[in-house]
Amino acid sequence: MPTQVSADLCFSLTREGQDDLHGHLTGEGSRLTLDVDDPGAFAGAGDAPLIRRVADELAARDIVLRVVQGETHLVTLGAVRAPWWQRRLTRSRRIRLGSLKGAWTSARSRAAGRGPLLPGLELSPPATLWPPFPTMHPQARRRVSTTHDPAGGGSPRLVLVREQVWAGERQPVFWLEETQTIGSDPSCDIVLPGLEPVHARVVHDEDDEYCVHAVAGLSRVHGAPVTAPTLLRTGTRLDIGEHHLVYSREEFADHGRPHGGRIGGELGHQVPQPPRHRMAVAADGA
Repeated sequence: MPTQVSADLCFSLTREGQDDLHGHLTGEGSRLTLDVDDPGAFAGAGDAPLIRRVADELAARDIVLRVVQGETHLVTLGAVRAPWWQRRLTRSRRIRLGSLKGAWTSARSRAAGRGPLLPGLELSPPATLWPPFPTMHPQARRRVSTTHDPAGGGSPRLVLVREQVWAGERQPVFWLEETQTIGSDPSCDIVLPGLEPVHARVVHDEDDEYCVHAVAGLSRVHGAPVTAPTLLRTGTRLDIGEHHLVYSREEFADHGRPHGGRIGGELGHQVPQPPRHRMAVAADGA
């Protein structure tokens, strides 16, 4: 599909030792007109590579740009095809001379040795890699630090999920400490109706992990009954009786994959977690 544009732009360029250059760009759809008072300013040999590049970019977008001086058509750039003899002059099939004055203007500017007026190609931004894979260098990887945080960092919390939330109302958030009791007794840290007096506990262990322990009644993690201390990870659904909670902890302090948090995205280099203390104990026991 052709690119559609709408243009009405007046501009001026200051030239050292010469009068200012003025131009007016107008157009609708894919047809543009550039009226300049000194077209020879852009026709020097120094600007020729950039003019050819502009012509190719316009052609790729099916845009035609007519350059005029008053009523005189000088040259057309973009989605046009130049005859073979013009290609030898311009070195581009996307630049078509509109009149003898256009050819004469270009030849006179080249003979006069006019310097470049437009920004050089070195100022153009580099092309974007495609497909857009992570741009990484093996020798310039960011050092990955551990996620181990014995202080219980990452704002570990349980969020109570409600079926209906009124406008402006927030879901209750319970911030976790070393041990949080959940139940119906007013002495519990998290008090919810319809539960056993002390229904469950969430404990911060020596591995800086948060685990749920069933005390009385039914507790589930992702639908499975809790019969032994069960590890919580971000996104874990914890059902305590008829209440639903979701565990969350910032990734830099959550000891699940990846080690140190995602540094280069899902396709980037991911450092695995080191063995946890409980894993080493289990291995020794085996």
